[in-house]
Amino acid sequence: MNGLLFATLLAVSQESSSIGRGLQADRVTDSAMIGDPMLADLTGDAAIAAAAIADGAELPHPSGGVRRSYEEWLEVLSADAKAIARKNPSHLTVLLGDSLSLWFPGELMPGKRFWINQSISGEKTEGLLKRLDFLEDNNVEAVFLMIGINDLIWGKSDEEILSNYKEIVRQLKEEHPQTQIVVQSILPHGGENSTWESRDKLEALGSDRIVNMNDQLKEIADDNNAYYLDLYPIFVTGDGNLRDDLTTDGLHLNRQGYLVWRSAIALYAQLELQ
Repeated sequence: MNGLLFATLLAVSQESSSIGRGLQADRVTDSAMIGDPMLADLTGDAAIAAAAIADGAELPHPSGGVRRSYEEWLEVLSADAKAIARKNPSHLTVLLGDSLSLWFPGELMPGKRFWINQSISGEKTEGLLKRLDFLEDNNVEAVFLMIGINDLIWGKSDEEILSNYKEIVRQLKEEHPQTQIVVQSILPHGGENSTWESRDKLEALGSDRIVNMNDQLKEIADDNNAYYLDLYPIFVTGDGNLRDDLTTDGLHLNRQGYLVWRSAIALYAQLELQ
């Protein structure tokens, strides 16, 4: 499956302009648009996201986005999850993770699903583990999970990361037994080509460690009857770095990067998910 995904998305990434032209036809048409009463109770950044979808605009990059403390993010995401639970939309799909997921442009999310973004910039596995109960009242069809790069950057041990990750997947399976959980691989970074403010942290994080961590994440997915979407090969160069054409600073993604990621999610969901 991942070999097919890799080959297909290599071709897709070279045709991003045609992907962009085709997005309009594949958008959600029955729920995720501003003005729909389904979204009337959304607050904060969820409302900003809905407005961006309606306007056909791209969500702001973290460097120019809304600045919130971690506690403020918790309040916003908790309120948004409760608002969605009251509406109980069909095909509810959740993005869980850090800034990479948080700034996924709303209008690029694959159609046929109602998406809610429960990600926080700078999030680590420990923090995500503590807020899974935000979704306890939601009828979730699928979860796309990507977390771990911040743990690696800021010195958490592999043992601690994997322990938290196992517990995240276990709790999701326990609280949402019918939900399809998709564990997504950790992406590469730009290394010495990065312009991110803490480039030294990236340079100290070898690609071998990310590859090994991804191998372990696949095992966690397999052991818990979850899905594993290996994005790493699509984003990496022969030198083990994040492709320059897909990133803004060696860590975060540009629109081209999100187009590739979107295509991966759409193709994987079509071929693998029920």
